[in-house]
Amino acid sequence: MGQRIHFVVDPQGWCCMGLIVFVWLYNTVFIPKVILFPHYEEGNISVVAVLCYYFCSLFCIASLFRASVADPGKLPENPKIPITEREHWELCNKCNMMRPKRSHHCSRCGHCVRRMDHHCPWINNCVGEDNHWLFLQLCFYTQILSSYTLILDFCHYYYFLPLKKKNW
Repeated sequence: MGQRIHFVVDPQGWCCMGLIVFVWLYNTVFIPKVILFPHYEEGNISVVAVLCYYFCSLFCIASLFRASVADPGKLPENPKIPITEREHWELCNKCNMMRPKRSHHCSRCGHCVRRMDHHCPWINNCVGEDNHWLFLQLCFYTQILSSYTLILDFCHYYYFLPLKKKNW
């Protein structure tokens, strides 16, 4: 698994990533201010619930950053092909480079990626052999944070006691 940093210059991808960071910041500030902190002050929830929310939020943004800058498995300019594996390589008709059979050329990034799954505009990167696991981590932590936020919203409206003082 490669540990190289990889940046893609794609305006649509940067807009999508900016939108994700904005939504993350909004949820990291708004949800605790409206739901967590007032109910914590009145004793409806424990400090563990507040800390769990912030840990989920931190894991979510960290996995977004890791998936977006990780090298997806970009093929080098002059790959060294072992003699025994030459029949498993083919010529890319877009970049005229030799590539393994399960590699694909990404039109957004402009290069071939080993075992490319897709180009994800939300992370502004291809999902390939080297960052597929990081992309799955991002999906998992995003699902956990979204589920936790929905549960808190549900509890806020239907389960918790109404707040005694106004939270302006």
